[in-house]
Parts: sequence; structure tokens; C-alpha cells
Amino acid sequence: REDLASLHEQHPGIQPVLAIVQAGEDDALLEINKKMAVKVGLNVMQICLPSEFTEDELVEELLRLNGDPGVHGVFLHLPPSSLSSRVLNSIQPEKDVDGRSDVNVGRLVCGGLTAGFTPPAASAVVEFLARHDTCLEGKTVLMIGWEGPLGVALQCLMQKNGMLVLNSQWSSANLQNQVMQADVAVLVGDAHRGLPPMWLKSGATVINSCGPLCLSPFRWEVSADIYVVSNQNVVRSSSLWVRQQQYLPWKLRTLKLQPLSPVPSDIEISRSQTPKAIDQLAQEIGLLPEELEAYGRTKAKVRLSLLDRLKEQPDGKYVLVAGITPTPLGEGKSTVTIGLVQALSAHLKLNSVACLRQPSQGPTFGVKGGAAGGGYAQVIPMEEFNLHLTGDIHAITAANNLVAAAIDARILHESTQSDKALYNRLVPSVNGMRRFSPIQLARLHRLGISKSDPGALTPEEAKTFVRLDLDPEKVTWQRVIDTNDRFLRKITVGQANTEKGHSRQTQFDIAVASEIMAILALSDGLADMKQRLGRMVVGSSRSGQPVTADDLGVTGALAVLMKDAIKPTLMQTLEGTPVFVHAGPFANIAHGNSSVLADKLALKLVGEDGYVVTEAGFGADIGMEKFFNIKCRASGLKPNVVVLVATVRALKMHGGGPNNLKLVADGCSNLKKQIQIAHLFGVPVVVALNVFQTDTQAEIDLVCRIAEKTGATAAVPCHHWSRGGRGSVDLAHAVKEAARQKNNFQFLYDLQMPIHEKIRTIAQKVYGAEDIDLSPEAQAKIEYYTQQGYNTLPICMAKTHLSLSHMPEKKGVPTGFVLPIRDVRASIGAGFIYPLVGSMSTMPGLPTRPCFYDIDLDPVTEEITGLF
Repeated sequence: REDLASLHEQHPGIQPVLAIVQAGEDDALLEINKKMAVKVGLNVMQICLPSEFTEDELVEELLRLNGDPGVHGVFLHLPPSSLSSRVLNSIQPEKDVDGRSDVNVGRLVCGGLTAGFTPPAASAVVEFLARHDTCLEGKTVLMIGWEGPLGVALQCLMQKNGMLVLNSQWSSANLQNQVMQADVAVLVGDAHRGLPPMWLKSGATVINSCGPLCLSPFRWEVSADIYVVSNQNVVRSSSLWVRQQQYLPWKLRTLKLQPLSPVPSDIEISRSQTPKAIDQLAQEIGLLPEELEAYGRTKAKVRLSLLDRLKEQPDGKYVLVAGITPTPLGEGKSTVTIGLVQALSAHLKLNSVACLRQPSQGPTFGVKGGAAGGGYAQVIPMEEFNLHLTGDIHAITAANNLVAAAIDARILHESTQSDKALYNRLVPSVNGMRRFSPIQLARLHRLGISKSDPGALTPEEAKTFVRLDLDPEKVTWQRVIDTNDRFLRKITVGQANTEKGHSRQTQFDIAVASEIMAILALSDGLADMKQRLGRMVVGSSRSGQPVTADDLGVTGALAVLMKDAIKPTLMQTLEGTPVFVHAGPFANIAHGNSSVLADKLALKLVGEDGYVVTEAGFGADIGMEKFFNIKCRASGLKPNVVVLVATVRALKMHGGGPNNLKLVADGCSNLKKQIQIAHLFGVPVVVALNVFQTDTQAEIDLVCRIAEKTGATAAVPCHHWSRGGRGSVDLAHAVKEAARQKNNFQFLYDLQMPIHEKIRTIAQKVYGAEDIDLSPEAQAKIEYYTQQGYNTLPICMAKTHLSLSHMPEKKGVPTGFVLPIRDVRASIGAGFIYPLVGSMSTMPGLPTRPCFYDIDLDPVTEEITGLF
């Protein structure tokens, strides 16, 4: 009772519950337990199985109780013949207050009393003896009829109290002699037979072990003890559960690397390391088994319930990895991200998690290859990372194309049916009754129609309800596929005779360009995602009103398709440190960052002194700017440090050519500009110079000197590609030091500013433009979005990533240009306006020789070759 009062004081919401599973109705047992529980302050739940139950029925009930977080103890009041090993071990050890599972008995035998439960019957006997005998040590105890887990537990407890324990059965021919030598006899089984008094030596104690037929005068006292210990175990189970719900310190076991020179291919390195089982990694970083959904041995979804469990836990440090304006040579942001967390966790012994985007399969089979990092800084297994992973992109494809199918079907049906026919089909009579679905009631509410009876709508109200009147020329929603296919950039749908001449031109985008992908990346939970999905605008009516997914009635179905995709996927690096892989929105027409949820989960998991390292797509002028102005607004999180990635060879390209220190210095103008952009947001910058074998020491020193002179907190050469985490230890120290600095994070613009002013602010302050030039179409769209109330959304600029300007060929830091805004579009569900700067392709094409020429599968070993 005192323990429970203390537990309630610390955690007022906890209410321990004991579930009693019995066969048939046995109110006497329930009443005894209820009386005892009331004295203590517990609740009792009675589970009555049929008198003739099967083992499968019993196990099914036990598994249900295991999954019920409101039940803290399970007690089996069943015939001994039904308590098979399978049954006893079906109960979670943490809820096995009877202490008979193999795990609990094993803990007792091995001395782990604090972690498990002792069988109440065994504890009651020992406690009874302790109360009635001043000294137990050296006494001889004869256990008659004790078998199975209960017998093992009682023998173990008595031996721990210094007693000599002998075992016998009622059928033993030598039973009388054994009894005559015993100081204590503990009876079970046929205990109602008792022992002849002449068998007992003087002063011996006999305990009948509390069965309902026991005739011993001590029966009630021992039975009461059993109920007390059972309830005590329930309270202990509740306390253990509460402790589990709190933050669990990491016990990370890192994997050793043995870097080779020359460095092998990425896939060879990936295959040379045996990853830890994902459930083992999860346990090491403080995840509970019920928070994990395994997809094979090396990856798993993490449930969002983790956020509720750790809601009081302070966040760790938040680090963003961005880059200079990218070149075709690549700067290695993903590699730096992975190398940094390997250094933090495997070498500095600091908790850290990398949060990465899931790569699209289009580029994987097209021109880019994999995106798991490279060299000795990779996510493994890299084949699983680069291909289907846990199916999130497939779920997005299915959801996106369901919306597209709903759009064309609705246009067809509205154009070929009368108002009455449409209404009768949209609100059909089922078993003589008509009713609106919840999403239809929501549409009526938005239309200002406060009626819930389908028969009560006037003809005009019914017409307003059934007619979306989508203009086929103003449908903005496209179908998607996760393949680079240039011939889907413009298509015609509806050419079959069954579509009655309702054809129209449309297109496919690559799956990661879907607004649903951006929604996945920006949502903070299932409810938020569902609301965002419903707000998606798919086109306009002929009267110019936006038509949403809610209007189509498809929102609930989309949420069902996306319910698993919203959970981040847990993987690991080559050195066994954790990685969250989640979402992968385009960095041009969308914001190009991994998910808000992955970052939030990771920030709780690492603890207050840990680090979460996430990556922004393309250069800092695009990915970083959107991370700050869009993602941080959605999440409410504030970054502590920006790591800006550069390479000497890319800086040479920005400087105008190779092999010249002056060209490197000239190219550093782009690096300097990106540092200045980060400082606009008030965040410290650490420059990570990704070193290649061709770099000279003079070039490395020059870049680091210029970076620090420009205002970087530190500029550090990194060798993670060839050395793993050990090659980024200096970077890890620099990030740790920068994270201690005062942070003056701020947004670049106020959301209340007019749309065109927000665009101008980004163009001038980030890109260095003189001004912007709005086309008539862009100006009209801005006026329309303002009229619709979308003018307070943040801006997601869609421009080339190959230059700070709109001209891809202009390297370094272009000046004196006016940024042309060709069009302005909106992703209302995702929550941003995206102006188009020049033409943006949302469907890549395949080159003459795609990567798939080199990708193959060994049918014997099932090993994949050709990914890089």
C-alpha cells in the first residue's frame, strides 16, 4: 500500500490492474482478490474462460492481455493440467506476477530478483517460515510433491536463505525416513492427506501449501500471504512499467571498421560489414519492443508512441548539413552526415542519430546510383536503403494515383449524369436507409448546409453538394511513378470508348515530386497528416473555386494508405550507429528535407547531450533556406549548428577551372556566400571540407583559412570516406564546440508579408538578385492565392540548383541579375507557395546508358551487384 501510494504521488495517472484468468465463474476467488486489492488500492479484472477451454483459446487471451497497456499483472487461476510450458511462457515476463515463466524462474535462479517476479506461493512459504522461526540457516527442508517452475522457485529461495533442501514425492518408498530427518516439510499435491504425527521429529514444522483442500491450521495465513505477494508483484510490475516509460540511457555497441587502401567499391564495403539485428540496435538506443515494427532483420519502423513516452525529455542538439552550390562532381553531404554521426557515437561516445531522406528509385536506376553515402561512411545494408526500403514511396504512389483516378472519374460521372442520379449514387440507400458518410457531412458543413438527413436537402442544395464542377483544363494534380520515364512528361488520358470522349492532356511526375511526399515530410502526426491530405487542392471549378481532396471524398482512404508510411525507418551506419530514413521530397518544387517526425523522434532519443544530424538537399541557398523557413516553421525546432560541405574540386569549378590556387580562391566566393546565407538565420557555421586524394595540402589550407576568415566557427578537413568515423573526429569536436555557442536563430521573413515581397526577400538576400520580374501569369496567381487566403504560407522557390541565379551556367556568385518568376503555384496541403523560376522538370529521363546496365542479381547467392 505504501509502495502504491508513492507510485501514485510520482505518477498520478497510473492505476495498476491485476487480470485474473479463470475457467468458469468463480466469484469466491474474485471476492478474495477484490478485498485484498481494495486494501492495497489495486483494480482487479476478471477474465472468465469457458469451463471447457482449449489451450489455443487461453494463449489467445494471454496475448491480448500482453498487448493491453492498462494491465500490469496476469494471474492464472486454472487447473494445473492446463498450465503447460507454452501457456506459462505466453505471458510477458513483465506481467507474469505468478512468476512461473521460464524467464522469471531463470532470473531467480541466476540471482536477478530485482528484474523479475518470484512465484507468490514460494515467497509466501519462505516468508511464513521467517516469521515463525528465528533462524532459517542450516535447517533441513523436505519438499513433497513440488514440481515444475514452482518447485524450482521454492527450492531456490530456501537455498538462498541457507537451508538444505531435499525433494520427494508422495509415492516415494523412503518418504517416512526423509520426513523424520526434516526440520520443515512443505506439502503440495496430495497435501490434504497430511503426514502421520509419529513421522515428525520434535519441533518440526509442516506447511500445507494453500490449496483449497488444505486442512492445515496455517492454511489461511499462507494463503493470505500468497494474495499479498501477488498484489505486491502487480505494484512492482507497475513501477517497472513506469520506469520503462522514462528515458532509457543508451548502451550502444559500435561495429569495428578496418579500412582498406585503396578504398573498395561502396557495395563491397557495405557487404564486408555484418549489421547488428535491428531489434538489438533498437534496445541499445532505448526503444521499447512495442515501439518497433521489424521489416526483416536490418530495418524497422518506429512507432510515433515514442513521442508520447518521451514528451518530457529535453531535446538534444540539432545539426543541419548543407552544401555549397552543387556541381556534377558531387560534394558528399550524405557522406559527411554519416561520417559525422559515426565520429560522434563510435569515437566520442556521444549519442547521435543521422536523419536522411529516402532515395528515389528513378535516379538509382538512371544516372545517380545509390544515395546511402559512400566509402566507409555508409548506411547499411546499402541495397535495402537504395531500393524498396519499407515501401513508403510505393504507398505515396498508390495514394497519389488514387486521387488522380478520383478526379477523372468524378469529371466523367458529373458530365454524364443528372443531379438526381448523381445524388442517388453518392448517397445510396443501403438496407432501406440512406445516410451521409462523415466526409460527406464535412463537405455539407463547408458548404453551409447544416442538414444530416439525406432526404431533407432541397434540389438546389443537392446540386451544390454533388457538383464539384472541376474544369478539366484547370486540374493541377498529376499521376506519379518512381521511374525516370521521359515519355510520360505529356500524355493523353481517357481515349477508350468507355470514357465517352472525355480525354484530356496530363502528365506523370516522379513519385518524390508528389505533394503527398512533401506532406509526409512536414506532418507531425497522423491527425496532422490527415488534415493536410484533405486540404490538398487538385484543381479549380469552372467558377474558379479550389477543389480539394476533402471535396473528392478521398481523404480517409489516403490516410489509410499512408498510415504506415508516417513511421520513420530505423537503420544503421557501417559503425553500428542509428539512422532514421524517412521521406524524400524534391528539393526544387518541394523543400528537400527528411521528415519532421524523424527529427523529433531522434531529438528525444539522443537525450539532452546528444546530437541529431539531418541533411538538406542541393546547396544551402535552396535546401538550407527551405529547412529554416519551411521545415523549422512546421516543426517548431531550432537548429544549433550548420555544417557546410565543400570540396576543392567543386570550388575549382566555381572558380573557372582546375589546378590553380587562384581558381580555388575565386571559387571560394560561393563558399563565402553560403556561409553568409547561414548567418542570415543566426546559426553558427562549421565548414566540412570533404577531402579527395587529388587535393593538395596548400589547397586544403587555403579553403579552411578563407572559410574561417568569412565567419565560420571552424573549417575542418574530413577523411570519413577513406577512414570512417575516425576521419571525422575533428569535425565532431568542432560541431560540439559550435553547439555551445549562443544561438540567435531567426526566420528570413514574416509570413504576414505579401507573397511577392517574400519572394523578393529570398531573391535579394539569399540569391543576390537585383530584383524579381513577375510574369503576368505569376502576378495573376499571386492575386488569386491572396484572395483565397493562402498569402500567409511560406515560400518554396523552384529554381535550378546549379547556380545561385536562375542561369545554370553561372557559377561562383552571379550578380546584377533580375530573377524571372514564370509562374506561381501552391501546395496547400504541404503548406507552401512555390514560384517557378524558369522551367522545372518533375520527371527525369533516362540517359543513353543508364545505371541499370550494371545492376544485376546472382540467382544463387541473391547478392546484388552494380549499385554504388
